[in-house]
Amino acid sequence: MKTILNVIWLVLSGFWLFLGYLFAGVLLCITIIGIPFGIAAFRIGVYALWPFGYTTVERRDAGAPSCIGNVLWLVLAGWWLALAHITTGIALCLTIIGIPFGIANFKLIPVSLLPLGREIVPTDQPFATR
Repeated sequence: MKTILNVIWLVLSGFWLFLGYLFAGVLLCITIIGIPFGIAAFRIGVYALWPFGYTTVERRDAGAPSCIGNVLWLVLAGWWLALAHITTGIALCLTIIGIPFGIANFKLIPVSLLPLGREIVPTDQPFATR
């Protein structure tokens, strides 16, 4: 079932969201300071490409640098990426078939706003990394 949902997701919105994250990652990797943020954008882009069957968990060992990085991310890229998820989620929720995909878009908003200090893991083992 996850595969079917992921394929439909890919066609409806996943590919375009992936391109948005790819674009943000390339822009952020232009400077040396932005490379960690670009890597985070690429990681979330892959998650946005194939989200069903995966979830995000907080890393307890992230510390203060990830908090500062999240503030910078929010200003540089997070706001725009979250806005893309909100827009796409509302558009998908207009149809009955699109409601699960709209909810999946809304699930991606927190990780698009504050990605540092989070890890993407399969849903059948969300606590395996701790």
